[in-house]
Amino acid sequence: MAFDVNIAVIIPCLDEEEAISPLLAEIIAQGLTNIIVVDGGSRDATVARAKSAGAIVVTQPVKGYGRACASGIAAAASEADYFLFLDGDGSDNPEYIPEILGPLLNGQADFVMGSRMFGAREAGSLNVQQIVAGRLAGWLMRGLYGVRFTDMSPFRALSRATLAQLSMQDMTFGWNLEMQMQVAALNLNITEVAVGCRKRRGGLSKVSGNFKAGLKAAVTIVITFLKLAWVLRSSSWRLRKKATR
Repeated sequence: MAFDVNIAVIIPCLDEEEAISPLLAEIIAQGLTNIIVVDGGSRDATVARAKSAGAIVVTQPVKGYGRACASGIAAAASEADYFLFLDGDGSDNPEYIPEILGPLLNGQADFVMGSRMFGAREAGSLNVQQIVAGRLAGWLMRGLYGVRFTDMSPFRALSRATLAQLSMQDMTFGWNLEMQMQVAALNLNITEVAVGCRKRRGGLSKVSGNFKAGLKAAVTIVITFLKLAWVLRSSSWRLRKKATR
C-alpha cells in the first residue's frame, strides 16, 4: 500500500527493545516510512533498535505521555499532512492502519480512534482497570457532549488541519482524553473503528501491569475529565473561534 500524502507516525517509547523492531517492520509494511519514535529515557536498546529499523528518534527526557506525543508532533514539523499515533509495546496492531486512516483520507472523518473494546483481543491484553477507565470516560463524554466513545486507545489519527483547531495542554496521561474531549467539544466528525488489542510484545507495562499504577491512572482520568470539562466549558468560545479561522 502506498499513500500520496505525508503521514507522520508518532510512537512514544520507554524501554521497549523487544517490541520496537518488529513493530516498526509491521508499520513499514503498511507503506508508512515517516516514523518518529519519541524515547523517554530508555535504559535498554530501544533507541538503537529504532534507529536501525529506520525510525527517526527524538529524545524527551521529561516524563509525560502527552509531552512525548507533543515532541513527536514538533519533530514532524510542517511536512506531515496527517498524524498517526500508537504505542511502542506492540499491543496496537499495524494491520489496522488502513482502517484508521481510511475515513480521514476519504474525507469522512476529522478524527479516527481505534477501539480495543471491539475486534480480536488477545487474552490478557487489557486489564480491568483499563477497560473500566475507557468505559467510564466514554460514558462521561456521552453525557456531556452526546458523542459515543468506548475507549481511550492510543491508536488514533487526525489531520494537521484538525490538530490546528485543538489547544492541547495536558502533558501526562490525560493527553488522549483531552484530545477526545476537544474534538467532541468542537463537534467534529468522529469515527471509532474496531482494532482489538494484542498482548505487549515484551518489557513491563507502565500502567496495566501494576494494579496501583492502573488505579492511579483511572483516578487521574476522572480528575482530568472534570478539570477539562470545566476549562472547555468556560473557553468553548475560544475553541470555536479558532476553528472558524
